[in-house]
Amino acid sequence: MNQLHLFLPCAAGVEGFLADEVRAITGVGKDDVLTGRGGVMVRAMWRDAMLLNLYSRLAQRVLVELSFTEYRSENDLYRAASEVAWEIWFSPKETFKIEVTAQHSPLTSLNFAALKVKDAIADRFRAKRNGVRPSVETHHPDVRVHMHLTTDTCTLYMDTTGEALFKRGWREDKGDAPLKETLAAAMIAATGWNPHGPNPQPLYDPCCGSGTVVIEAAQIARKIPAGILRRFAFEKLVPFQRHVWEQILDEAEAQILDESPVPIFGSDVSHRMVDFAQRNAERAGVAETVNLRGGDALQRMPPCEQPGMMLLNPPYGERIAAAGSFGRNAAERMDAVERVGRETAQTEDGGEFFSQLATHWKKHYSGWSGWMLTPDLKLPGKMRLKESRRTPMWNGPIECRLFCFEMIKGAVKPRKDESDQRPSDKG
Repeated sequence: MNQLHLFLPCAAGVEGFLADEVRAITGVGKDDVLTGRGGVMVRAMWRDAMLLNLYSRLAQRVLVELSFTEYRSENDLYRAASEVAWEIWFSPKETFKIEVTAQHSPLTSLNFAALKVKDAIADRFRAKRNGVRPSVETHHPDVRVHMHLTTDTCTLYMDTTGEALFKRGWREDKGDAPLKETLAAAMIAATGWNPHGPNPQPLYDPCCGSGTVVIEAAQIARKIPAGILRRFAFEKLVPFQRHVWEQILDEAEAQILDESPVPIFGSDVSHRMVDFAQRNAERAGVAETVNLRGGDALQRMPPCEQPGMMLLNPPYGERIAAAGSFGRNAAERMDAVERVGRETAQTEDGGEFFSQLATHWKKHYSGWSGWMLTPDLKLPGKMRLKESRRTPMWNGPIECRLFCFEMIKGAVKPRKDESDQRPSDKG
């Protein structure tokens, strides 16, 4: 097909990393990639759309822009949709659904707006295909048409992805509110961790939960494409050519490494979650790449002699108490752990846990860097550490920071701003 305008939505704060990833996957020039809030736009070819679906770890989906027009009423939406050549994208045999998002749209009903676009598509097919039109399917459609409305513009997209890209195809075992795979990949991208670079470092998640971070890291290290285990919506679209796709898959599989260049470790206080992580790693094809075991983050010693990078989305609430209460009866601790699960977005204080964790790291993890994603913007104060970097990220609707702490051996010292506030002994 001729050159396409693709839009790849992503989590807020990830746009720059996604733009770099798009260029690496497609090889398009810098001028062909435009970074906006909440996504990346790229001028590319149909083959690139397939490559991005297969390889992207940061995008939520890959959309082809079909129409961009101004509107004032639902009739304008009908007109815009009527002018799109839907018949070159799918046939009357496929079912379809209209997905609508809006920012400050003046329309009173988005459902009615979707209905007008649905009618326009059906009427266009009737006119072009001798009265035959595709059916609507709201739960499991073959084709998804996305409409985005602003105050005065309407953009229509063809979805080439289907189920969102964070659904890699390997996760079956999970805790409560698991970290999305796309966010775990964004955390890794933000650290700059490169297992294939000149100075590869081990990676360790001491609060690994169901294994999201370490599995993403292991697939990156082994060069396993993010979407290698799943199917995509483009496989049911008219431009799809099976032999081209199979060639892309063959090339991808030929690049997969038998082993990781660096060791990757994960541990969790909940042995149940470690079992989940192990089963997920098996389905992801990296069971032998990731070293998983149970253990309290406040007690676990470095998993290898070479200093590396710790990367974690720390637990909050009851699970902090369970992980850090040495004095509590062991059975009670584990009961609390199993009851709460893992990777929640609660924001209870947890100050004692984090100060103890910082002390443990300073004592035993000299030379390591510790990266932590948290919605608690005051976390460095609770750890009494000064962060070397802080990267804004969003976990869904939750504003977070990815803090980096460089571990220097020695006692945890008060932050400068805290010590300055203490009253002087002179007097």
